[in-house]
Amino acid sequence: MTPNDLVLTPRGVRFLGHVFPCAVGKGGLTRTKKEGDGATPVGVHHIVGMLYRADRIPRPAPWARPIGPRDLWSDDVKDLAYNHLVQAPHDYSHEKLRRADPLYDLILITDWNYPDAIPGNGSAIFLHQWRRPRYPTEGCIAFGRSHLRWIARQIAPGTRLIIPEV
Repeated sequence: MTPNDLVLTPRGVRFLGHVFPCAVGKGGLTRTKKEGDGATPVGVHHIVGMLYRADRIPRPAPWARPIGPRDLWSDDVKDLAYNHLVQAPHDYSHEKLRRADPLYDLILITDWNYPDAIPGNGSAIFLHQWRRPRYPTEGCIAFGRSHLRWIARQIAPGTRLIIPEV
């Protein structure tokens, strides 16, 4: 492990000498991630993308891409675009990335089951803003708004996210 890695610890995520409180999936940590289980997958993952709401926050990093009004993330195991960014209209189950609440104002995309997704192995493992402090997610890792924005300004594509078994 290096200081440039994001490392989940019992106190939060350690990154660049800081520890940031966070929330993980309501299903806890798992080695056998499945779609809809609410668990956060154990392992070494990488940050492969960053999306943000340009109408709400400034661009957090030069490589960040704005979330458009038609942007969705497929979570339907029958969809050939499962666990990928898609555009509305979309005939399969999906998550809207442009939400009324601030949870997805800034998203760091991990390579969990991506880009070569295996249907049913889980989709949309993001780092995003939490609903409230330490409130569990559907499998993502969530942070306070200011912490997530600080992380996003420092992070680079390919940064490792290490989620050890506890």
